[in-house]
Amino acid sequence: MQFLCKEYHDGNPRVRSLVTETRIHLVPSLNPDGYELAREAGSELGNWALGHWTEEGYDLFENFPDLASALWAAEERRLVPHKFPNHHIPIPEHYLTEDATVSHGTGHGGRAVMGRWCLTPPCLPRQVAVETRAVMAWMDKNPFVLGANLQGGEKLVSYPFDTARPVSETPAAAPRPPDDYEDDNPELQETPDHAIFRWLAISYASAHLTMTETFRGGCHTQDMTNAMGIVQGAKWHPRAGSMNDFSYLHTNCLELSIYLGCDKFPHESELQQEWENNKESLLTFMEQVHRGIKGVVTDQQGEPIANATIVVGGINHNIKTASGGDYWRILNPGEYRVLARAEGYNPSVKTCSVFYDIGATQCNFVLSRSNWKRIREIMAMNGNRPIRRIVPGRPMTPRERMRLRMRL
Repeated sequence: MQFLCKEYHDGNPRVRSLVTETRIHLVPSLNPDGYELAREAGSELGNWALGHWTEEGYDLFENFPDLASALWAAEERRLVPHKFPNHHIPIPEHYLTEDATVSHGTGHGGRAVMGRWCLTPPCLPRQVAVETRAVMAWMDKNPFVLGANLQGGEKLVSYPFDTARPVSETPAAAPRPPDDYEDDNPELQETPDHAIFRWLAISYASAHLTMTETFRGGCHTQDMTNAMGIVQGAKWHPRAGSMNDFSYLHTNCLELSIYLGCDKFPHESELQQEWENNKESLLTFMEQVHRGIKGVVTDQQGEPIANATIVVGGINHNIKTASGGDYWRILNPGEYRVLARAEGYNPSVKTCSVFYDIGATQCNFVLSRSNWKRIREIMAMNGNRPIRRIVPGRPMTPRERMRLRMRL
């Protein structure tokens, strides 16, 4: 924050452009209780686990609703996307109650328990932390596009899914051919935005001074990043109910976890070097929010349409417009067929191109009013049966006259 303010006032054109064109939100600590515990112990006496949990004992990163398992269960039943959405999945009602608990296990298998997804039993019920509720409300209030949670104890970038998909028990499910990322983990499930997440992760790792020096091995175990400094969360550390998965499935935001270095609580004398290691990476990562397409969805009178759906061909994950009808969609370079639709309007389709240079392509949509709402009402009055066309000159039957009176 101090760097951005100083460089902005000093006239740094890169920082000025970033600050002027981007709404940046910075949260110094999601877990201030844990930070205080780690600070008191210091770098010499601390350990990897110290400060990881809140004062009440919550692991905030795994305290969110497990929407990924709900989505996969709906896919098994062929409910997506007609009866179950592939984006903006609502938070389960039981999770919003005051005494709500979230149940997670510790293994890789899966089983539905009392309507909630629980990894290999026994289930471990935990209360929903007040910090988790605050973050979910914050996400719902602001139309975030790109996010990162900064952590320590490792040196890599992790991207969704963090949840390991259970092996399907449905005989009709066709097995997918394994690729390089699935050889060691048959439960690894990629997001529809897998290529985009990898681009974002690489943008950070490649600009870091030491993150891609994986010839030295991992911080604690073998290198899990295939010498790239990036890894999918489910391959490295599978866990349900992560903030990254929740952000992806409940909002428009693409969220990643960035592990800044092997020392979870570096000594004060080491902070300057840690900053130099990560400074360029942080700037490069924030600039990626301006890659892809953006625009406004309006009606024919120029009024913005909120909650319109933006569909990108070939990516089975949609986003929605904000209250002002505006939207942002991070995409890799290429040509895309994009559709905008909204309740009560005819959809609109156009081709939008994304280039390698930073700067999102403007892709606006104007939607015309649809008559389908009135047609549905008439169909419902007719019992959703086909309406017989009235031929001029042919007398109507008593039943047709009765139906016409009912509709009128």
